[in-house]
Amino acid sequence: MVTYNPDWVKAYYDDYGAREWERWDRSPVERVKLAVHMHYLETTVQPGMRILEIGAGAGRFTQALARLGARVVVADISPVQLELNRENARQLGFAAAVEDWVECDMCALETHFADEAFDAVVCYGGPLSYVLERRDEALAELRRVARPGAPLLFGVMGLWGTVHGALPGVLALPVEVNRDVVRTGRLNPARGTGTHYCHMFRAAELRAALEAAGLAVEAISASNGLSAAWGEELAAIEQDPAKWAHLLELEFEACREPGCVDMGTHIIAVARKAPAAGAP
Repeated sequence: MVTYNPDWVKAYYDDYGAREWERWDRSPVERVKLAVHMHYLETTVQPGMRILEIGAGAGRFTQALARLGARVVVADISPVQLELNRENARQLGFAAAVEDWVECDMCALETHFADEAFDAVVCYGGPLSYVLERRDEALAELRRVARPGAPLLFGVMGLWGTVHGALPGVLALPVEVNRDVVRTGRLNPARGTGTHYCHMFRAAELRAALEAAGLAVEAISASNGLSAAWGEELAAIEQDPAKWAHLLELEFEACREPGCVDMGTHIIAVARKAPAAGAP
């Protein structure tokens, strides 16, 4: 059975290096996914918010949070990713928005952050997929550090969207291996299923986990759906700003349809911690 190994996650992302920044821009499909993630940041984050960005990586979303007027505490398990984030912040001009860069495990935030210290939490890029059987502990910690009424944004690996996007490779694997992945949601490189030891979610499973953690789910969306199978054919559309804008408009709507939400390679959720008793 695959279990959470923080040392493996740290080593993987230390080695992954700058690719964590570059991956969001390596194809039109990835740029669609980036735009959908950004859509939920832009409709949730307010200027002046103090935000914990957990699993921040090299800073793609840190830069966006800075642009939206947030004050950000950047946190990641990988010291290499933290250094890349710091360097990108200096070079690209968003360092003034970052209060601190903190190396930590999202399952053990108690020595780093006080209760109710943040106006929002952003957990994009899949960190919740890596903690495996310790998911509930991680969610409890993220809820603890959020103030009453605070939004929490999540991005996790999606099961059916990943199968869809990698279908030829999936079908090349033994049937019993695929059945195990579908049953458990777990990727295991030792069995030839990808390069990550991680959990891929169904949308209903993610919703249930967030609700069990005491969070109210306000929105849930695929990261991509309409454009997922079109690959480089999207390049011509991207060259036409009006068509590209319309594609994104269609994606934003389609990705939150109940029949489409499981077809993203990532699933995005916006949840909220209950307001304090008596709050308006």
